[in-house]
Amino acid sequence: MQTLLNTKQAANYLGVSAAFLERDRWAGARIPFIRLGTRSIRYRLDDLDNFIQQQLRFSTSQEDAA
Repeated sequence: MQTLLNTKQAANYLGVSAAFLERDRWAGARIPFIRLGTRSIRYRLDDLDNFIQQQLRFSTSQEDAA
């Protein structure tokens, strides 16, 4: 079974605020999430690691990957 993190745990893992993840969900979710019931949100550790990998840049002038 995969490890699931709540929003606060996922934010801590990524080094961002919980509000960042909440805005990301509203804006179209670059980071996949799981909704359990009506209010419970969970993130898979593998998805968080994939998001980190996608953010890899070799120059500050590189464009964001869309």
